[in-house]
Amino acid sequence: MKNTDLRERFLGSLGPDSQAFLLFDFLPGLSFFVKDRQGRFIALNRRGCEYCGVASEEEAIGRTDYDFFPKSRADEYRADDAAIMESGQPIVDRVESAPEDAGSPRLVMTSKIPLRDKRNRVIGVAGFSRQIERIQTPSGTVDAFANVITHLHENFADRLSTDELAEMAGLSVSHFERRFRRAFSASPRQYLVRIRVEHAARMLRETDKTVSEIAHECGFYDHAHFSRSFRKIMQLSPSEYRCR
Repeated sequence: MKNTDLRERFLGSLGPDSQAFLLFDFLPGLSFFVKDRQGRFIALNRRGCEYCGVASEEEAIGRTDYDFFPKSRADEYRADDAAIMESGQPIVDRVESAPEDAGSPRLVMTSKIPLRDKRNRVIGVAGFSRQIERIQTPSGTVDAFANVITHLHENFADRLSTDELAEMAGLSVSHFERRFRRAFSASPRQYLVRIRVEHAARMLRETDKTVSEIAHECGFYDHAHFSRSFRKIMQLSPSEYRCR
């Protein structure tokens, strides 16, 4: 018997109550969800329920992001899900604002994958988000790192150097970059680009400014640099994202 056959036979013999999903309730810092093609929640763990403001999974099943989050936030989640289902490509370890706190320094790292049926058709998405904790550093630097994150969010359109950020944290550049990457799975520069893209996405949704104007206001060198960065993170070009 092939290993894949063994796996399918075992999984097929499990009861219908998605027992494996219960494990996600034991990870308090992680939000897990499953949605169908219409964006309706099919499964949600305890942390996910907290984000949605419901007491139990049953209260969320069949409802969508629009029932729990501001429209602009729900639009962003729906655009993400649609891009994943259309392309069949996952989003991995993307840093973004926490669901209940859009645009603030409170951050989560999110991954999403497409879900396929037995005919290999995409029928939904599954994903999880985990809160990014403060970096644990030697005495006297924890608050400094918190200040760095706040500074990045408040001054994302400025020309910010790694030297400047490292000095703010009271660390050498190499030490700062190493600790930053360990905590956020991204370099300071990559992290800053993600913040810029998130703000640009909000402006694309909520304003009539041109793509070039938004690129300039969010700190990108030019239209081409903005488009490359935006597509890499959002899986869509700025124009495609605005149309959606």
